[in-house]
Amino acid sequence: MDALLQIRQPIAAELEQYIALFDQVLVHDEPFMDQPLAHVRSRKGKMMRPILVLLLARELGEIGVSTLRSAVTLELLHTSSLVHDDVVDESNERRGVAAVHEIYSNKIAVLLGDYMLAQTLRQSALTGNLHVVEAVAQLGATLAEGEILQLSHAEGEEISETTYYRIIRRKTAALFEACGTLAALSMGGDAAYLERVRRFGDRVGMCFQIRDDIFDYYDDERVGKPSGNDMREGKLTLPIIYALTHTADADALAMAQRVKQGEATSADIAHLIEFAKQHGGIDYAHRRMEELRAECLDLIADFRHIGVRTALTQYVDFVIGREL
Repeated sequence: MDALLQIRQPIAAELEQYIALFDQVLVHDEPFMDQPLAHVRSRKGKMMRPILVLLLARELGEIGVSTLRSAVTLELLHTSSLVHDDVVDESNERRGVAAVHEIYSNKIAVLLGDYMLAQTLRQSALTGNLHVVEAVAQLGATLAEGEILQLSHAEGEEISETTYYRIIRRKTAALFEACGTLAALSMGGDAAYLERVRRFGDRVGMCFQIRDDIFDYYDDERVGKPSGNDMREGKLTLPIIYALTHTADADALAMAQRVKQGEATSADIAHLIEFAKQHGGIDYAHRRMEELRAECLDLIADFRHIGVRTALTQYVDFVIGREL
């Protein structure tokens, strides 16, 4: 059986309800709105975040409409942030599919993202849970902080693993952490459960971003970007950060600074990619994911719902081992 089908088994019915509700929110009577919204609806992907919300909620009992709306809220916020990010990053594709601004225009993409943000607020209010509304608002602020933090460090001289983690915690891990937060809040979980699943989501999100960053060191058209694309955007990720900080190669450091300044040549980027591989950067990134995996499994070790615990273990392994 397909790995994702196995992961979805404990929440298969609820996931179908989520899909119907998500699609319902992104339908509009006016064609000028419905056409770009239809493009967004068609890009659901693997639904990793809604699946995580529903699995963590299922541990606490039967899932109701408040949890379903919480999952929709989270994915709306995530999707709107991607539409905006593609404009900011001038990315023409995401996962091999044309970005909204590439099909329509920057103006339409920005306004469509704003529309989905408004729908995010509405769906969070419809949960009837003020704590959910507060958590979603905080997540929106955190995601914006992550983008600004990344931009503010792009041209600085500092190259550190600590800064890298600060950025990815705000840009990516915060979304997965929110999966746990919304699952617990919408199901009335206690403070101990809330903290546990929040930490679980954080570690999963860290793994997700590290794995995503590893993709950038290899050519794969399915990912929708050539190797070295992050460096072309001025981003230094974990493999090259590790290689640079564990060697004393002045030439490589100079190239890395050119990356941060947006002045790196294609030859610089190709050299840094190979430098990261040769000096253990990829291996180190895999070791970090394995350490985070162990933390994840500790956090769910005594979950009472065996099907959920098994699915969450498979979920973590899928995140670490995915090829796209």
